[in-house]
Amino acid sequence: MTDTAAPPTTTACPSLADRTAGALAGAAVGDALGGPVEGWSPEQIRERHGGPVRSLVGPWHEDWRTARPLAPYHKGDGHVTDDTLMTHALIRVYEKVRDHLDAYAVADHLVPDLMTEVRWIPELEAEALPLQRVFLAEKWLVTRLHYGHVDPREAGVGNIVNCGAAMYMAPVGLVNAGNPRGAYAEALDVAGAHQSSYGREAAGVLAAAVAAACAPGATPASVVDTALALAKDGTRTAIEAVCEVAVTYEEFEPALPQLRGAVSPFDTVGPEYRRPSLGARRPSRLHSIEELPIALGLLLIGGGDYRETVLGAVNYGRDCDSIATMCGALVGALGRPVPAEWTAAVSEASRLDLRGPAAALTAVTHEIHRRDLARRRAHEAAFATLAEGR
Repeated sequence: MTDTAAPPTTTACPSLADRTAGALAGAAVGDALGGPVEGWSPEQIRERHGGPVRSLVGPWHEDWRTARPLAPYHKGDGHVTDDTLMTHALIRVYEKVRDHLDAYAVADHLVPDLMTEVRWIPELEAEALPLQRVFLAEKWLVTRLHYGHVDPREAGVGNIVNCGAAMYMAPVGLVNAGNPRGAYAEALDVAGAHQSSYGREAAGVLAAAVAAACAPGATPASVVDTALALAKDGTRTAIEAVCEVAVTYEEFEPALPQLRGAVSPFDTVGPEYRRPSLGARRPSRLHSIEELPIALGLLLIGGGDYRETVLGAVNYGRDCDSIATMCGALVGALGRPVPAEWTAAVSEASRLDLRGPAAALTAVTHEIHRRDLARRRAHEAAFATLAEGR
């Protein structure tokens, strides 16, 4: 895939700390931008806001406290949603384990965090258990792992197949920065506790894409190429179809209906997002979640520019908070700047520390890398002895 995007204006390679901070801030800001228009179509969004959304906006309904189907969530005004809540929860698991994660880490640490630790929930404007905010596909974690005592590696089987695991998998990519295959394998293991089929596959590919974006000299095209090299079945075919359309556009507005057309054969939800089809969210080797291919396509169209990439996701509608979360993580991991005014506004409105989790994850990533080096050297020494027959 040919990359026509201009390179970053600076020749300095952004550090791991910079990329981690950018990816997490970019994901949170994307989440907050997309939240108030989630579930609507591009046409409805333009009508409601007098044109495309270009910045943080308020709730879709002024009476958000009672308006269905959104009540009681205050979606808008810079509030992050469950995408960011789950992302930060996974970072806290890394802080506890301080090594690579697997499905058992989800059972041992993520589930207790969701169901026992009271935290500020921006959309509820109150302190509550994260479990009281997350969607049914995430409540599944508690049902299966805490109450059902299911093997964590198989707990995702039977859940709604959606983007629930992929939406918070960016930390896995950051921990494996520059190692997409490692990120893919680790994310598939972690996501096995949550998802199956193409929902689990999307989590692996998203983590791999974030890891690829962290590589020095990475571009939107190289990120997509890595995703295509690792993705399987319908997920790979969907990414390919969407990105073939994306490379023919330089602006997101005219591309949105064409992107939707490209992904629709693989998306099981159907044309009406709030009224899923009978076959929606069931396991399949032929289908894909919608969010990941669209995020990668918009990354190409935006050329890695944060505003164009993430605003494209926001104005796409449907599950646009998760698409924008993925876009924001990818752009930030590339080392491209996230608008400071948006980061400050989201941090203040959501009462959310966007710097602390990034610093913590960066420190853990360095620790894990030291362990990986030690393990690799031990393996090399053992193999050399075996090879020589000594």
